[in-house]
Amino acid sequence: MSKLTRRQLLVFFGASAGTAVLAPVVGERLLGNGSTYAQTVVPLSFTPVRLPHPLPIYQQQVSYLPTGIGKGNILQPSSDAQLTTYTVFDDVIVPPEYERYVIVRWGDRVFPNKDDYFGFNCDYTSFVPIKGNLNDGYLWVNHEYVGYPISAFAPGTPEDVTDTSQFPEAFPAVVGFKASEKNRALLGEFLYNLGGSIVRIAKDNNGRYQVVSDRNNRRIHGLSGLAINSQRSDQYKDVTSWGNSSHQKGDNNYLIGTGPAAKEVFNLSSDGLGNKIIGTAYNCSGGTTPWNTILSAEENFQGSSTFFVGVTEAVNSDGTQVGYIEETTGAEFGLVGEKYGWMVEIDPYNPNFRPRKHTALGRFRHENIAFRAEVGKKLVGYMGDDRRGGHTWKFVSKGTVVKPVDGNAKKDNSALFEEGTLYVAKYNPPKDPSKAEGTGEWIPLVLSTATNPIAPSVLASVELAALGTATRDGLIKLPSRISTGQEVDGGGFDVTIANEATALPPYKGKKLSDFYSSQGAVLVDAFLAANLVGGTPTARPEDLEVNPRNPREVFIAYTDGAPGSDGYPDSRIFVVSKYSPAVTAAQPSGELFKIIEDSEDSTGTTFRWQRFVKGGEAGAEPGDGFANVDNLAFDTQGNIWGVTDMSTSAHNGFDVGAAGTLLDIEHTVVGSESPSVIDSNKNVETSNLIGVFGNNWLFFIPTSGSDAGEIVPFAYGPPRCEMTGPTFVGNDTLIIAVQHPGEDCPYTPQVTLSRETEMLNLDGTLFKQKRTVPRGSNWPSNIEGKPQGAPRPSVIGIRRKDGKGTFV
Repeated sequence: MSKLTRRQLLVFFGASAGTAVLAPVVGERLLGNGSTYAQTVVPLSFTPVRLPHPLPIYQQQVSYLPTGIGKGNILQPSSDAQLTTYTVFDDVIVPPEYERYVIVRWGDRVFPNKDDYFGFNCDYTSFVPIKGNLNDGYLWVNHEYVGYPISAFAPGTPEDVTDTSQFPEAFPAVVGFKASEKNRALLGEFLYNLGGSIVRIAKDNNGRYQVVSDRNNRRIHGLSGLAINSQRSDQYKDVTSWGNSSHQKGDNNYLIGTGPAAKEVFNLSSDGLGNKIIGTAYNCSGGTTPWNTILSAEENFQGSSTFFVGVTEAVNSDGTQVGYIEETTGAEFGLVGEKYGWMVEIDPYNPNFRPRKHTALGRFRHENIAFRAEVGKKLVGYMGDDRRGGHTWKFVSKGTVVKPVDGNAKKDNSALFEEGTLYVAKYNPPKDPSKAEGTGEWIPLVLSTATNPIAPSVLASVELAALGTATRDGLIKLPSRISTGQEVDGGGFDVTIANEATALPPYKGKKLSDFYSSQGAVLVDAFLAANLVGGTPTARPEDLEVNPRNPREVFIAYTDGAPGSDGYPDSRIFVVSKYSPAVTAAQPSGELFKIIEDSEDSTGTTFRWQRFVKGGEAGAEPGDGFANVDNLAFDTQGNIWGVTDMSTSAHNGFDVGAAGTLLDIEHTVVGSESPSVIDSNKNVETSNLIGVFGNNWLFFIPTSGSDAGEIVPFAYGPPRCEMTGPTFVGNDTLIIAVQHPGEDCPYTPQVTLSRETEMLNLDGTLFKQKRTVPRGSNWPSNIEGKPQGAPRPSVIGIRRKDGKGTFV
C-alpha cells in the first residue's frame, strides 16, 4: 500500500490543509519529564533496516541489510523490493548510524539486598528524572510473565524441551536457582520474577545510561507483603515464605486498594485481609502521570491448569472470586482473584509510598493507560483490555487536576484515580462500509446503566456474509446468573449464534444492578459488565496514546482482529478474518485507530473514530506492511513509533520447541483455517501469515517531511522476542525493553532453521524466499562473550553513534 497522501495525513492528525504538515508544538507538557516538542522539522536522517518483506520505503530509500552481528550492506532503492534470500541474526539490529547497548538484564544484582535481582520479561519502561536532570533518574520496568527457558516447569513449556540433560534451563545459569519439581519454592520464585523493578540510571562519560547504586533501587513483585498472611485465620496463616534466601522470606511491603471495590468488595474477600493486598504481578504496559508517578498495568492475571501462574478471574455477583483454582499460584499462596487485574500506582522517588491498586479504573486485562491532564480540569485516562473481544475504556475523575508543585499536589492528583466514572466505548458501524470511520459513544459502567448486549449474529455479520460461517460462532461472554437460566450464579456464560435466540432475551432491558450487588462488584467484573451494556468487543486494544498536538485525539493500537475464547471483535468495525482466497485480501493482523472526542475537554460521551493504518503485508489491500502493532510512542518531534507483537509460536514460519516445526504459509487461506491448496489433508491457519514478517520489530512513521506517512523500519529484535515499552529520554535516547528472547526454544545447542517462504510482493504477485534463522536466542549473552549463554530479557538504550543532535 502506498504511503498516505499529504491531505490524508493532515486530516488524520487534525491539522489544517492550509498549514505545514504537523506544525510543531511549542511548550512543555504538564510537569512532564523536561522534554519539549521540537520547533524545527528534521528530515529522515537514518538508513532504514531491511526486513524480509517488501515495503514501499525500499523503493524510495537506501536500506541497511544486516549480514552479521554489527555489520551489513547498504542496498540501493529499487522498484522491485523483493528479497529471494534473507538471514535473521540473533541481536537487536539497528541502523548503521546508531548503537544499541544493554542497561540492565534479568538476574542483575543491582539492589541494596544482594539476594534481590532484576525480574524476568521486561515490558513497560518509564524514566523519571531526579531534580529535572535528564542525565540522572529512576527507571521503572514492568515484569510481565515467566516462560521457558527460565525453567522446564514454566507454564506453556513445549513437551520436547523438558529433558534438562539435553536442554539446559536459564534459571540455574543466571540466578543460581534450580528446581527439580513444581513446588512452592519454584512457584514463589516465578511470582518474584513478576511485578516491577526500580533502578537509578545515569549517563556515563560516553553518553550511555548505566545502573548506579541507590538506596531507592528496589523490587515490587508478585509476593510483596506475603508476611501479612500471618494475620489470617484460614489454611494460609503459615504461608509467609517460599524459601530460605532473604528475598524469599515474606515482608510487610503489601499494597492497598482505593475506590469502590476496596470499600465494597475487598471487605468480603475470603482472605480476611480487607484492603491489604499481597503483591502485584502480570505487569504489561502502563503510564507515567504528569506528576511522575507510575501506573503499572496488571494484564494476564487469569490462572488455569495450564497457565498456572495466576489467580481466579471468575467472580460472584458480589465481586469475590468463585473459588481457588487448584494447582495455581493463587491457590498455593492464598491470593484471591478479585485483588488482581488492576492499575497499580507506584512512586519511584518515595519507597515509603505504599503502592495502590485504583479500583475505580476497573478490573480487566489492562494493557496501559494514557492521560489527558490539565490544571483545573478533570483527569481523563484511556485504557485497553488486551484480549480477543476486549474493550476500549475511558475514566473521567470526579475532581480536577491541581498544579503539580512541591507539597501535597502529588497526593492530591493521585487521589483523582480514587473517584470517578469508568466508560466503555461503543463504536457505531460506518454508514458507508467502504470507509473505515464512524461515530461512537461512551457508556458509563454504573449500576443504573441499562443492559443491551450485542447479538453474536450482529457481531459476526460481515464474516457471515462473506463466508457463510463465523469463527467461534460469534462468541460473546456474559455473566452467568441463575436468574437468566444458567446453572451457576457466578463466572461467565457463552452466548453464540447457535443459542442467542433463547440465551439473549433474559439479559436485555435490565440494569447492571440486576446482576451485581454493588458498584465495586461491577468494576471487579468490568469485562463481562461491559458486554452486558453493549460495549463494542474489539481487536485486542493494546497501547493507547493521546496525540501531543491535539489532546482530543487518542491513538489506539488494535493488535489482532481474530476472534478467540474470550470473544469476537465486531466485524462491522474490525477485520476479523480473511474473507477471500485472493492473495491480496485484507488480513486480520491488527489496525491503528484514532478516536476524536466531540467535547473540548474530552469528558463528553460521544466521539468519532477513524482507521489510520491497517496491519497486513504491503501488497495486500488494505495493508501497510506490519502485523500486530502493540506499544506506541511519540518522539520529541511528534513522530509515531510502534513495535509489533507477533506471536512467538509463528515467528519466521516456525513453531516453538526443539523441533522448530515448519508452519504452512499460504496466501489463499480463507477465514481462520482453510484446506491447503498444496495438500488437502492440511488446514492452513490465517495467523501463520505473520511468519512472512520475521522477528518482531520497531517502526517509525514520520509526520513531517518528504517521507511523512511511510512505515519506516528502524530495528528488529532477537528471535522469538518482543521489543516493548519504548521510552524517549530527552532528545537523544530511546530506552526499550527486549522481552522473552528465545521464548519456548532451547538456547543450547543452538540450531539454524531454514525454509522456503511464500511472500507477497508489492505488486500483488507471490514469490519465494529462502529464510534462515536461529531456532532460539542467546542474546545478550552472545554479544557479551558467551555464544551459547542463556537468553536474558533486558532493557537497552539506543543512541546515535556520533552522540550529536536529536534522535532522528
